[in-house]
Amino acid sequence: MTRVAVVTGGGTGIGRAIAEELLQAGLRPVCMGKDADDDLDPAIEFRKVDVTSAAEVRDAFGDLAEIGVLVNGAGIILHEGAEFGSAGFRKVVDVNLNACQLTTEVALDKLAAARGCVVNIASMWSFFGSARNPAYTASKAGVVGLTRAHAAAFAERGVRVNAVAPGWIETRLSAGALHNPERSASIRARLPLGRWGQPADVARGVKFLCSKDADYITGIVLPIDGGFSIA
Repeated sequence: MTRVAVVTGGGTGIGRAIAEELLQAGLRPVCMGKDADDDLDPAIEFRKVDVTSAAEVRDAFGDLAEIGVLVNGAGIILHEGAEFGSAGFRKVVDVNLNACQLTTEVALDKLAAARGCVVNIASMWSFFGSARNPAYTASKAGVVGLTRAHAAAFAERGVRVNAVAPGWIETRLSAGALHNPERSASIRARLPLGRWGQPADVARGVKFLCSKDADYITGIVLPIDGGFSIA
């Protein structure tokens, strides 16, 4: 039976690239979230789900007997100071952090049955402070802590939990910086590899952490940032 890989936020951007990579690796991607690109591969199942709703998440996972992979990729960022207000702050943390806890909780027994793994999508902002986005920064720092806690807690059930920390990747989420000539130039000047990343760069790292080659790896956070964090 083909192993199921649930990817939240898998209809667009990095999540979509992860779903495509896992499909090529022979898994059955089931993507969950609010949005999907019109040209999403028909071999990738998309389920419209509010990942912050316990009822919707339980319903979406209900027919999946075993889950080999769970990728928590759903995420949002708010601009123009919206994250400094309490409503905006809560909204971002709910999607980026609380939903990781919720989906993992709902999927845990099915992951354990398959001796599966979880990969959470953290960020370079898990480690840096963003002057523009306090909620995004705090939520992604929380993803790192949650990853380590879950790795320690679920290892005895045969479930590995890791995370990747993307840097500057060309997606809609980073479009504001990418299309600002001054910011984009300063970012590229700091990147040792000299280019922005592509969603596929992140997807290949996730695929590795889900593979047999990573069977003895749990609780890590893998930077995929072109060297930005060490420059």
